[in-house]
Amino acid sequence: MKKRIHNLKELEQFRKKLRKNLTPAEAFLWRHLKAKKLQGRRFNRQHSIKNYILDFYCASEKLVIELDGAVHNSPQAQE
Repeated sequence: MKKRIHNLKELEQFRKKLRKNLTPAEAFLWRHLKAKKLQGRRFNRQHSIKNYILDFYCASEKLVIELDGAVHNSPQAQE
């Protein structure tokens, strides 16, 4: 039996919190990705794989988009 690695239940509340508090860059990109606006590709925001929470994920293309910003410069994020 395969072990589940996508959208682990224990990260669900954290993913929801991140979706409600998008950075300005994430909000801008999401306006262009949602509703299959990029050549019909479906993207999810704040999708997790194992213990990593990705900004955007397109399953059909196995494509991850991660936007760097000031939030990644904190000691906690770097750890």
